[in-house]
Amino acid sequence: MNRPQQSTSPMRRLGASCTLIASLCTASPLEAEAQCGPRDIVLDRLAEIYGENRQAIGLARENTLMELFASQESGSWTITVTTAQGLTCLIAAGQNFETAFSNALAHGKDV
Repeated sequence: MNRPQQSTSPMRRLGASCTLIASLCTASPLEAEAQCGPRDIVLDRLAEIYGENRQAIGLARENTLMELFASQESGSWTITVTTAQGLTCLIAAGQNFETAFSNALAHGKDV
């Protein structure tokens, strides 16, 4: 499936969609603080809007769950942190996602 190249980050695009998903966003997409919402809504938006699915997972401090979501098609990626109460926050996002493991194998290097 060919999708048009989008030049803004997923975090900014989510912020720009505040009128559609107000419960997910903070007051302004330009604020420096993370954007948070219920886990199911955040994950649905990452999948539906950006085609991102979970690529990595890990436990962080205070029983929080860190996840890296990415789209192999567009190269967009998003890092989230979810609290034990189910609140998921967008921490970072960007473009040109590439797995180090597959890249190393493609070049005949040990991982």
